Amino acid sequence: MGRKPSIDRDAVLDVAEAIVRDSGAAGLTIDAVARAAGISKGGVQSAFGTKDGLIDALFTRWEASYQALFAPPPGATPAQRVRAHARATHGADALSQAKAAGLMAALIQAPEHLATVRAWYARLADGVDTGTDAGRRAWLALLATEGAFLLRHFGLMAMSDAQWDTSFALIDQVLAPQEAA
Repeated sequence: MGRKPSIDRDAVLDVAEAIVRDSGAAGLTIDAVARAAGISKGGVQSAFGTKDGLIDALFTRWEASYQALFAPPPGATPAQRVRAHARATHGADALSQAKAAGLMAALIQAPEHLATVRAWYARLADGVDTGTDAGRRAWLALLATEGAFLLRHFGLMAMSDAQWDTSFALIDQVLAPQEAA
């Protein structure tokens, strides 16, 4: 009796990320992933179950790579967490940012995935108190970080590398007065 073939989940996720990056979230189907990976639809389904399972695995993978960049100090204040997020967003390479944008587009297509995105943002903004100057600055910096990311990576605004860098220098200045906060 032959050995059951195994599916390399990471390789399939690489293919899925490429599909989202090249064809957008609408291009992400079990069939498209199977064709591009050179495996059967059943192979993709055995590894991830459904398209939702595939998207969840993509998000889990993205979140792990993001966490490697996002390194606030232990016991960080909300403002310090926002600063770490802004720096991670600014410092991520173009491929990582394209993957994140594609994944976000896939996640917000369905209500069950929108909840995942909302929970992620809730964790990021947790503790930001807009009743204080430091909290208002952190809130503004968070919105500016996400706005710059979405505008640039969804192609809603042409933004040169110099403009991108300037945006994040300004975001850092907004947060600077509260470094000790």
